[in-house]
Amino acid sequence: MTHPFLDLPPLTAARFAAIERRVAALLATEQDVVITQGEALLPLEGCIRGAAHPGSTALNVVTGPYGQTFGDWLRDCGAHVVDLEVPFHTAVSAEQIDRALTEHPEIDFVSLVHAEAATGNTNPVAEIGEVVRRHGALFMLDAVASVAAEPLLPDAWGVDLCVIGAQKAMGGPAGVSAVSVSERAWARIAANPKAPRRSYLSLLDWKQRWIDGGRRALLHAPAQLEMLALEACVERIEAEGLDVVMARHARAAAATRAGASALGGGLRPYVHDARDAAPVATTLRVPKGVDASELVARALAADPSLPLIAGGGALAKEMVRVNHYGADATEEAVRGSLVALGAALGALGVAVDTEAALKAVSQAW
Repeated sequence: MTHPFLDLPPLTAARFAAIERRVAALLATEQDVVITQGEALLPLEGCIRGAAHPGSTALNVVTGPYGQTFGDWLRDCGAHVVDLEVPFHTAVSAEQIDRALTEHPEIDFVSLVHAEAATGNTNPVAEIGEVVRRHGALFMLDAVASVAAEPLLPDAWGVDLCVIGAQKAMGGPAGVSAVSVSERAWARIAANPKAPRRSYLSLLDWKQRWIDGGRRALLHAPAQLEMLALEACVERIEAEGLDVVMARHARAAAATRAGASALGGGLRPYVHDARDAAPVATTLRVPKGVDASELVARALAADPSLPLIAGGGALAKEMVRVNHYGADATEEAVRGSLVALGAALGALGVAVDTEAALKAVSQAW
């Protein structure tokens, strides 16, 4: 029996390279782009293990849980790590980065998350990139949550390693990712004897066998369904227009923030300043005495399709996340989420004003 997901013709090297070019165009980059056959943690770890080594010093900016993971990987590579930890309700500033690099002139690698979907903040990468470039360090950016939700210009911002994933604002698959790599980054990885080689984590394998080989022979059988889904989601972004997609995410964030504030009952934005809030997801602090996990469970009982989730780890009791990205970056998803949260709070005896919340959503949208 045939099935639309099965018995597909092989994905050729030419088709793979064409998808790669479209991803590069999405990032407005002239750098090499490597599409990696796995979730974005694969190239993120590959970048760190390729660029970090004993004797190197890294500035690791922690504005959420992924920054904490990067620090663990950097230490595992033998690098000395300077952690710059910022409260999760705000963003890091270029001035803080500049101060850290001035205090530690030996820093030669900077890792940063652009938008933290887990905590709902976003960082000013353009200004930070200028500072990092002035100090001469290599700059790695996790842009998995920000790509297609807000401006992302790795070349213009001096980003040497820019990792993206398709599963959030791009509205695509989780099982494929990509990284743009500057010439400086390639030189650093090639000079690192500890960089992965003949490994699934190796970016250098892709450089030597795929890019330098003229993109004629793939390293291994491609993840065909994920590659076709990646191609399809890039096509959809091209058809809608990247600026339109980003504007839709910005409206969803503004509407969620306004609606949650108007809902009342003690529910309020977790990220204090709207300019620090990520357009991909809005995090909300629950009222005192309310458990966020219980609140989300009650809200989802009415409609399991809503893009609601409790915070992870220590934030599970105090934070609710509205994941208004991709297909959920719509007014309907925002309204539905706030109505469900309002009903759940009401069931817990918390007074809310759902009508005011919906009015605020409409005005913000």
